[in-house]
Amino acid sequence: MQASKNKNTEKTEPFYRLSVPKQKSSSEIINEARNVLRTLRTRRPFTPTEDQRKLFGSGSSRAPQNRPPSVFSLHASSFDLAESRPASGVRLSPLDHKPILVTSAKDEDPSISLPKPPVDDAEVRKVSSARAHLFRRSSQGNFLSAKMVTSDENEEKLDEEPAKMNNLCRNNNFLAEQRSCTPFNDETGQLICSEHISGLEGEDFRKGTAGTLFHVRGERSVNSDGRFADEEQQLPCDQMKKPGTGSSWPRSMGWKRQVAGLEDETRINESEEKEIFWHVRILPILHELEKEDNIENLCLACTKLYQALNEGNMLRKRFKGRNVLLKTLYKLVDIDSDLLHLKLAKIILAMKVDGKGLLGVCKLAFNICRNEKNDYIVQKDRLLDCLLEVLRTEDLQKNNEAFLYCMGAIKFMSGNAVLINEMVNKGAVEMLLQLMKQINNKKENDTCFSNLGHLLVQLTATLRNLADFPAARGRLLCGAAVSELCVALEQRMNDKDICTYIVRIFSKLSSYNDFCAALADCSRCYVLFLALLNKHQKQQDLVIRIIFILGNLTAKNNEAREQFFKEKGSINTLISLFQTYHELDLNAQKWYHERGGEGKNHPEHPSEAEDVLIKLISVLANLSIHPSIGAALAAAHRVVELLVTVLEYKSVDDCEELVINAATTINNLSYYKVKSSAVEDKKLRIAEMLLKLLMSNNMDGVVEAVRVFGNLSQYHEICDFIIKKKIYKFVITLLDAKNQDVCFSACGVLLNLTVDKNNRALLMEEVGIGKLVDCLQDFGPADWQLACLICKTLWNYSENITNAASCFGEDTDRLLVLLTSLLDEELVLDYSPDRNLRNYHKLYWETEFKPVAEKLLHRIQSHHSLCPAVTVTPF
Repeated sequence: MQASKNKNTEKTEPFYRLSVPKQKSSSEIINEARNVLRTLRTRRPFTPTEDQRKLFGSGSSRAPQNRPPSVFSLHASSFDLAESRPASGVRLSPLDHKPILVTSAKDEDPSISLPKPPVDDAEVRKVSSARAHLFRRSSQGNFLSAKMVTSDENEEKLDEEPAKMNNLCRNNNFLAEQRSCTPFNDETGQLICSEHISGLEGEDFRKGTAGTLFHVRGERSVNSDGRFADEEQQLPCDQMKKPGTGSSWPRSMGWKRQVAGLEDETRINESEEKEIFWHVRILPILHELEKEDNIENLCLACTKLYQALNEGNMLRKRFKGRNVLLKTLYKLVDIDSDLLHLKLAKIILAMKVDGKGLLGVCKLAFNICRNEKNDYIVQKDRLLDCLLEVLRTEDLQKNNEAFLYCMGAIKFMSGNAVLINEMVNKGAVEMLLQLMKQINNKKENDTCFSNLGHLLVQLTATLRNLADFPAARGRLLCGAAVSELCVALEQRMNDKDICTYIVRIFSKLSSYNDFCAALADCSRCYVLFLALLNKHQKQQDLVIRIIFILGNLTAKNNEAREQFFKEKGSINTLISLFQTYHELDLNAQKWYHERGGEGKNHPEHPSEAEDVLIKLISVLANLSIHPSIGAALAAAHRVVELLVTVLEYKSVDDCEELVINAATTINNLSYYKVKSSAVEDKKLRIAEMLLKLLMSNNMDGVVEAVRVFGNLSQYHEICDFIIKKKIYKFVITLLDAKNQDVCFSACGVLLNLTVDKNNRALLMEEVGIGKLVDCLQDFGPADWQLACLICKTLWNYSENITNAASCFGEDTDRLLVLLTSLLDEELVLDYSPDRNLRNYHKLYWETEFKPVAEKLLHRIQSHHSLCPAVTVTPF
């Protein structure tokens, strides 16, 4: 047997789990580090929901006197009608006298010229045109004070006009008898009503019945196309209808003038039709709104009014009765009813008011949406469409205050799951990003820059709500939200509210890989985040989210680690924050004990300072994955000192995540063997802290401590510490944990302990050999790295073997069977049915396990007197 051993040319050098490496390429180091080092992910900071819907939240940095109010009262006077009326020419003062209503020939004033019956078609056109002028002018008067007269009271029919005049001469029985006639001026002279006017149903107008006419007092008559009669030759209607067909058509007028005349005539016809529609469909509803005092009936009337305006194509357009309508609606604002206000807001917004009117209606919508109970009626009446239309079409610079309250209302809507879905479907995400781009184009020297900051608070708060919605996240990504948000962050660095909302958006979205990758590609973001951290270092709500974002960026992206590390002062900023919040946590803990809190259970959730430290340490752990950055951090004494301090003053029972994150980061840094390593300098101090963690009842903490010992046990001082403190017994016991990660960490410690010949016998004390073989049997085919580690440990242990049975005891035969089975390639490949997984297993089996297992099997067989017949069974 000895001869056999002497003939063996095997190298008996012990295996080290983490031996001092030869010079390797970066890719080799990264691949190796991935098996040993670990990144850390933390929970997203919790953002409590505001108790009340306000323009600015309770945590706003804006002083009340420096921000627009969230609470205000609205009255009819809040709406400036002058700014909402259609553009017109010079306003004329009303005449001093009143028009005289002629009722009969007996009462006629000799100074008044009575209308004469029209003798031909041209005369009919003159009078009809004058009547149209009256309607257009009167529509701006106080028609709502008139008393409606039925057709029975004043019914009169005229002979029907020929078909060619059907669109010019209309029934005028739709007007109410006026209690008082408002005087007015017109370019055609003073208009005198020749008959009492009664109203008929719209059906009569569609039939084209003729009505009484108006007499025009003045020196000039008016044609149907709105021109004075003496400007050109009057033409009969039949000749106008058939240009060029009769000799009476003047040859001096070309076809162009004929077409122009027809167009003018068509415009007049359309105008008359609108005025008829106004008096038949709109005015009765306005009368109802003035007289009705029941809110339910008022809401129904408003619904009918909106439908009528829409049917008449009068929404979003200027028309002669517009001011009358708006004035009526504005008066109803004084009634305290959210439902009525919603109906009013929808109509007023659809009327495309501007100026103070737009501001008033946006405030009205804001007040409605401020009450969460109104969400259902807001959704039902589709107020969102009207508000989005404001953002889409109105001028931002002229109406920035109206935009503010409009955006505030949309922000409230975005807190409702149903409404937020509608917002996304209606393109609100793209619209908001476009609006942000407009705001970003305004420079700091612009007069509206400050006011637009208030608007940007509402906009970013809305985007924050949208970021929670899956359908919105894709649109934010496609809409280049990252670049616009970064521009806004850079321009508004001094505005804590805007910075907080933007950082909250990034905090939510960086939890998703696609958006995290897009943010990582924006190299400017690292500079901005560092600037914010330095500027608002003690603003915990802002700091914790920026740190959380950086943790997400550096968790999986090696380029992100490089870019952040290369930014000037990046590590110093992290160290400064670490120091600041470490001191805050110490002070809080001291205050807690001074108040008699010692011995009592701490809160379940970490404190604000602890939460910052947890996420800050995760950034350091993630950065340490990068080879050059990890080596630099391992040599950074201030970083390592702070990590060790956390382990010293903080118990795992006080804050589990903080202590375990600190241990994980120390484990990552201990991987790097660099000159002037801070971890190496403090290794014994670290070992003392790890022992405290090992003795805790927290299994995650125990595993993390064993992992660190796996790296530190390469140093002889740490091995001596492990033996002296009997830590090895605890490590051997962990092999029974039936957990791959725990067994892997424990094997790492035992591997390094068995490098020293004096420590090898320790494996037999706690039945260590049998437990290692159990682990090989339980996890070997599923984890070739762990199987390789076990074989390396047994190889170190058996370096001075003389007899296999005396070395491995009763586990010798079982070990031989296992190794023979695990080295059978066919059996190994059959273990995994998945082809991709099979290839993965085969790679690790060939490169890591097989070389070590073959050497160990050969050693055991060489020193075994009787090699039993081995029956290989499939796994």
